[in-house]
Amino acid sequence: MSKSKISKGFFNPVSMTVLIVLLAIFIGLHLIGKYDVPLLVVFIIISILIASSIHIADQWEKAVVLRMGKYKGLSGPGLFIIIPIIETVHSFIDQRVRVTDFKAEQTLTKDTVPVNVDAIVYWTVWDVEKAALEVQEYERAIYYIAQTGLRDIIGKHELADLLQERDKIAEDLQKVLDINTNPWGITCQNVGIKDIVIPQALADAMSKQAQAQRERQARVILGTAETEIAEKFAKASQQYINNPVALHLRGMNMLFEGLKEKGSMVIVPSSALDSMNLGVIGGLTAFANIREGQEEKKPTTNTE
Repeated sequence: MSKSKISKGFFNPVSMTVLIVLLAIFIGLHLIGKYDVPLLVVFIIISILIASSIHIADQWEKAVVLRMGKYKGLSGPGLFIIIPIIETVHSFIDQRVRVTDFKAEQTLTKDTVPVNVDAIVYWTVWDVEKAALEVQEYERAIYYIAQTGLRDIIGKHELADLLQERDKIAEDLQKVLDINTNPWGITCQNVGIKDIVIPQALADAMSKQAQAQRERQARVILGTAETEIAEKFAKASQQYINNPVALHLRGMNMLFEGLKEKGSMVIVPSSALDSMNLGVIGGLTAFANIREGQEEKKPTTNTE
């Protein structure tokens, strides 16, 4: 606070300009013989007091003014003047939204798992008078309250809840901060959980558990698919029981699809050759494959 008072108090551009101008005038009058040395010293002291009474607060700030140690009021933003010696500017309070990082290291959850949690809180001063009079270092106080509140909330939740319900935990922490900071004229607008770090061994175990769970689900899905396929085949077989012609055509179609693939080999019972005329089908398929190969090898000629 003292550094802020110095930079925004006596050593602001306006006060320094006034001081330099007054000193130049009084020194000039002394040089031409208007004043003697004792009177010049008095004028210099008066110039310093006048300059020290001029202060400037930025647009987002309020200046807390004390008169003989008692609270007098707020001044700013902009240029304002105080009574030298009698009045002082205690502090300049920023009313913009500010950010505070905090963390809880090696904190045990409800199921005794040590975790490191990084969080962030956005807060602002809405009542400058309370912030100046009710708490000494409100920035530091907010940090420690946020850290303590985060540790308490972690201890009341299990690890799974911390990982899955970050928004709810952040909301609970924001309520805790508001209860403690509102009497100081400060409100916490938002709280966010940036990161939750768990031990590496536990992370590996959770990864293996998740992988096993995914494999289990894959097997269940595969079994379900097999059951559905079997049911479809059972329904399809009912269509072929009393319809041998349809069964014959289906078998020929399946065999034709297999022979159509280049380089494929299909082994069928010899009895199927007579019942399905597979010799004719195989010959036609082979002839079609040979013809396709000849067309691919045929050279192309360009004509102009």
